[in-house]
Amino acid sequence: MAPKKVLAEIKQDLDSFVGNKIRLKANRGRNKVVERIGVLERTYPNIFVVRIDEKRSERRVSYSYSDVLTETVELVVCHQDGEIKIAGAR
Repeated sequence: MAPKKVLAEIKQDLDSFVGNKIRLKANRGRNKVVERIGVLERTYPNIFVVRIDEKRSERRVSYSYSDVLTETVELVVCHQDGEIKIAGAR
């Protein structure tokens, strides 16, 4: 049951930063790493959604909290107090 508790803690951490700018670094496999800046738009029970404003379009990408736990996705929240890293391994 420990993993469920950790996933709930990650969701709770992200809930407080909805609407804030975040820096996202996602490992897509085979040495493909995507780095983007976006806004944490919404959190759901199993996923969170990030709105990414690119040059010509606006995209929404979603990731699960287990992606953060396994460090497939790294999140850094750009907050008025500075940058806050959301980490899965506690």
